[in-house]
Amino acid sequence: MNIRLLGCTCGLAFVALSFTSPVRAETLLMQRVQQERGMHAPHRGMSMAQVEREFGAPTAKLAPAGGDAPRHPVIHRWRYPNFTVYFERTIVIDSVANHASPSEIGPKQSS
Repeated sequence: MNIRLLGCTCGLAFVALSFTSPVRAETLLMQRVQQERGMHAPHRGMSMAQVEREFGAPTAKLAPAGGDAPRHPVIHRWRYPNFTVYFERTIVIDSVANHASPSEIGPKQSS
């Protein structure tokens, strides 16, 4: 077999694999995100007390971040089995679905 032909064949195989693998992973993540959009989770504007009343105690209260300047308020994170809640001071600013598995592509688990 000609060296040039072999190199070209290997290059085409690499290109084909590089386009197929990430697409499948992204599709799976997108499907899970679409399913979880309807997930019952705390919404923006709720207080810490309201979240604890409605969803119970979190499985973990992670170390706060920020608070070193007025422009950097304290951010608290509460972890529940299916989602993590982010608070600015004592008010919810966002709720984010946790990874379904350690191999899932997306935001890293908070520690």
